[in-house]
Amino acid sequence: MTRRHSPNIIITGTPGCGKTSHSESLVNQLNQSLHEEGTVYHFTHLNISEVAKERDCIESYDKKRDTSVVDEDKLLDFLEPDLEKGGVIVDWHCCDIFPERLIDLVIVLKTDNSQLYDRLKKRNYKDAKIQENLDCEIMEVVLNEARDSYIPDIVIELQSDNAEQMDENVDRILSWVENWIKDHPKGVTNDLKEPEGYRDEDGEEEDGDFSDETFDSEDAEDNEDDDDDDDEDAAFEKDDDVQDPASAEEGLSSEQKYELEQQGQDEEQDREDNEEATNEEMEHTEDIAQ
Repeated sequence: MTRRHSPNIIITGTPGCGKTSHSESLVNQLNQSLHEEGTVYHFTHLNISEVAKERDCIESYDKKRDTSVVDEDKLLDFLEPDLEKGGVIVDWHCCDIFPERLIDLVIVLKTDNSQLYDRLKKRNYKDAKIQENLDCEIMEVVLNEARDSYIPDIVIELQSDNAEQMDENVDRILSWVENWIKDHPKGVTNDLKEPEGYRDEDGEEEDGDFSDETFDSEDAEDNEDDDDDDDEDAAFEKDDDVQDPASAEEGLSSEQKYELEQQGQDEEQDREDNEEATNEEMEHTEDIAQ
């Protein structure tokens, strides 16, 4: 059983959303911060597009889409030892091929389409390729793939329209990493997750799943509003409680009770008449269809 003592993070998104800029900045700041603290942790940026070329994992070229086709199995064979060591920042527009057991956080970058168009145009992308990427961003293809491939708690969506947002995003991820390291002094397993209550070789119980509030702080106000809404719903439910029939009849005269009973019988007769009419209409419709 192997363990990693620093987290692996995927930074993904549509081409042009700033994955490489985020990754490079994050790795530089992480290594500088950890070095100043005197720790042995070290993070590595893996730009998968470059790694696939360097390790001969390109199996063909798609002329229509103007892109290289990667041999994903071969690529993962090369990457798995790196991921098991931990401290890898994966930079790629695909995220669903990496084993969930080796990934601790997935950052999906989102960019306004006008910004994305300008960035892709500067890369001299063909019009068809630009449109394909814009469509992917509109349809949230990468975000949906991330949510389908990993548990929701580790998939975080961040906006990436300008340098200021990038700096804010990097700071937030940096804080998350520092908390992860503090909360996992013995690291985490590279194998399938142990059952709850699992004890390691020293007989000590494993830490539970890491739950960090770094990416939840902005939602605190919304949660308070939701609580208020719940209170309001509860108030409405009280008003809508159905009164017990026996309690309703208390204090009524014999004539009022008779009228109430007669009203109930009339309503029941109306329901039966409506059901009979509906059944006749359905039978007539079926006869026409045949």
